[in-house]
Amino acid sequence: MANGIDPSASMAALFGARVRRLRTAAGLTQAELGDRTHVVSTRITQVERASGAKPTLDLARALDAALGADELLVELWPHVYREAFPDWSRKFMEYSERAVAIREYAAHVVPGLLQTEDYARAVLRVGRTLGSEEQLEERVALRMGRQERLRTPGRPELWVVLDEAVLRRPVGGQVVMREQLERLLRTRREPHITVQVLPFAQGEHDVLGGSLTVLTMPDGSEVAYTEGAHYGQLVEDPAEVRSFALTYDRLRAAALPPLMSLDMIRSVMEDNHRGAKVPSRSERRRLAQEQLQQSGGRQLRGGGRRIPGGRRPRP
Repeated sequence: MANGIDPSASMAALFGARVRRLRTAAGLTQAELGDRTHVVSTRITQVERASGAKPTLDLARALDAALGADELLVELWPHVYREAFPDWSRKFMEYSERAVAIREYAAHVVPGLLQTEDYARAVLRVGRTLGSEEQLEERVALRMGRQERLRTPGRPELWVVLDEAVLRRPVGGQVVMREQLERLLRTRREPHITVQVLPFAQGEHDVLGGSLTVLTMPDGSEVAYTEGAHYGQLVEDPAEVRSFALTYDRLRAAALPPLMSLDMIRSVMEDNHRGAKVPSRSERRRLAQEQLQQSGGRQLRGGGRRIPGGRRPRP
């Protein structure tokens, strides 16, 4: 046991031990630290003992600032947060952070590594049990934080195949979706990212209804992850992983080439934009009525046309 910390302890316990050590070094009581971070002293006790609710991201930031921890606690917080996830999900996250190549097929939404903040917020609102807006913003912040790895020197190669449905479904509304499609178009300037689209015309395939990710690790080994609406499965058996990798390669071969895929994304974005400008049927009828009134004419029942002077031709 080094530094009084059990190496088998949870990340929450490690976080709490760090807070206790920093607080003691600063000569603060739990009540004084609570005052500086705007929480009651019992909340500080819970954090230090790793009991009760896990610390929020906002609290981690406040503790960092109050204790002069130079973002140590903020850096630890994502690991504490992940402990709320199932073991297989946590393990997949750990693999993802070390992968040198990531190959994804997305059936329903844009993968998290390419999501805009507003799109991520719309996705995370759906199908989740959120206790508060604060929890939602924590999840959004964590997802955006994972994208930072794509901007580091050790960034992985990312290859994404999007089902056409991903482009057509306006997650978050037209404005949010347009920004998301623009983000996908910008991948053309990022040589480590390749995006392809699997069009509806390709019909059925082996991953229909679900999503698939294949990760390549630094030692050349691979793991796979499959996901549906309410479940996920981490696959580590080499034979099974090879089968999933072959399935992914088939999807990639069936998808449009990268440049054609970007053209399709642009086309969908422009179609969505034009569609957003089209008035509804009731709005069109109202505008037509106003135009008729402004021109001095009268609307005829049954869609008849206006006769100058109000006279009808003799039979």
